Amino acid sequence: MYRKYMKRLLDILISLTALILLSPVLLVVAVLVRIKLGAPIIFHQDRPGYHEKIFRLYKFRTMTDAHDADGALLPDAVRLTKFGKMLRATSLDELPELWNILKGDMSLIGPRPLLVSYLPYYTKEESLRHTVRPGLTGLAQVRGRNLLDWDTRFATDVEYVRKLTFTLDIKIFFLTIRKVFVHEDIVVDTNQAEGNFAEIRKAKQKAEAEKREVET
Repeated sequence: MYRKYMKRLLDILISLTALILLSPVLLVVAVLVRIKLGAPIIFHQDRPGYHEKIFRLYKFRTMTDAHDADGALLPDAVRLTKFGKMLRATSLDELPELWNILKGDMSLIGPRPLLVSYLPYYTKEESLRHTVRPGLTGLAQVRGRNLLDWDTRFATDVEYVRKLTFTLDIKIFFLTIRKVFVHEDIVVDTNQAEGNFAEIRKAKQKAEAEKREVET
């Protein structure tokens, strides 16, 4: 009952209430982003959601559009400003995802939506993470966030899908609030912390293929 009906109803009620109550915060952050980082204020990117349906995820931008002499974007670490790091550290950059939750693209709690380019590299077991709506926060986030290696993170996502209950969601919700306020397990440069999942899996698959060739 909770998984099928109540979870979505709570998502609608909580996201709508949060958007109304936090509208002054959203406005202030939007103005500061425009002043400090320029336009557009909102960063958007396609992500796989429920049953791998692609949706457009919204966040406040945290990086500038600085280019090199040839017109290419500078590395993320260079374009990520002090203000952008603050937005990420406080999770204020993720507030526009409340709109994704209200629309039904996401849930308040669930596996984090990752890049579309990662889809071919999930195992059958890991693909279970897409049998629920992706979340603003999730079990993997309260257990270590970006500090977890990919295999552990996906195993945790699958664990969440298998154990999904109202009690578990409430626990994750309050643990998330605690982590945000104490700034625990916060990594602002996620590329440096995680590495590229697709590249890691490609290398692993290549190594396994070479090992099989040697054995045969």
